[in-house]
Amino acid sequence: MSKKGFFVSQDNIIHHNHNADGVDRRGFLKCMAWAGTGALCVIKGGLLSSYALGHLPKIHPKHMMGELSFVQISDSHMGFNKAANPDVAATLQVAIDRINALPTPPAFILHTGDISHLSKPAEFDTVDQMLKSASAKDVFFVPGEHDVLTDNGKDYLDRYGKAAQGGGWYSFDKNGVHFVGLVNVLNLKAGGLGTLGQDQLEWLEKDVKRLKSSTPIVVFAHIPLWTVYPDWGWGTEDSARALSYLKRFGSVTVLNGHIHQTMKKVEGNITFHTACSTAFPQPAPGSAPSPGPMKVPAEQLRSVLGLTYVNYVESNHSLGIVDSSLA
Repeated sequence: MSKKGFFVSQDNIIHHNHNADGVDRRGFLKCMAWAGTGALCVIKGGLLSSYALGHLPKIHPKHMMGELSFVQISDSHMGFNKAANPDVAATLQVAIDRINALPTPPAFILHTGDISHLSKPAEFDTVDQMLKSASAKDVFFVPGEHDVLTDNGKDYLDRYGKAAQGGGWYSFDKNGVHFVGLVNVLNLKAGGLGTLGQDQLEWLEKDVKRLKSSTPIVVFAHIPLWTVYPDWGWGTEDSARALSYLKRFGSVTVLNGHIHQTMKKVEGNITFHTACSTAFPQPAPGSAPSPGPMKVPAEQLRSVLGLTYVNYVESNHSLGIVDSSLA
């Protein structure tokens, strides 16, 4: 499947939005070859370099050093036990082991939702206990729709959102980078499209208004803030208004989960990046009658699951993103 403005790689199912000459409006080269388990992206002096993850051990450590590094995991779906992955705890543990083996220890972990599969307390408890063994002790969460199936997400908020606003949105600062956790899984629209809502949008506008335009911004949510495939609900209905508040910033990275596959789009100053699940894959957009757990041969499962490593170098105000499979 292909659409205007995108490359589709079936190895990692990564989409690149680019102009006809392969250069975005800032002049950075954005068209890259992606294969296997992905690539490490580092921007220095306005030039983007990429390294195949298969050769990651050969990269000089200085290329992975920055002012801040963190890991994104997503869609652990603890409690799921169908044929697509009968042991989601085991694959989450592989992700944690990979985090602990990273050459540069991450400052923290972002979990972009669907921690649980059925919003059961025992499912949340299992993930919480497992993450205690990660080298990064701080974990920041946003909910997925599977985390708010009961009580409109009260159990999720009691666990992870006590200091958050409204339905669980919040922001924080780390090493000069401003992080914004958004909630777009409450009050889903027709077809499952995410929505942010008036209260959250007004909060976001106020939250970033005080920041200098040179501040790097990282937004993380569960459902994509760009329209990946609306027929499957893979998008957020009112995301355009949220993104309009971020146009004045030089570097904006938007991270999400939900679609269980790695995709990337660059639009002006904003890089959109979706993460693989640690539980099970889903089909590429439009390649099946509907979304949902996709069964692959057991020996291939870990190659379509993964985590994301993000490295920020202050002098460049840029984020280098590494997607790693669990194979």
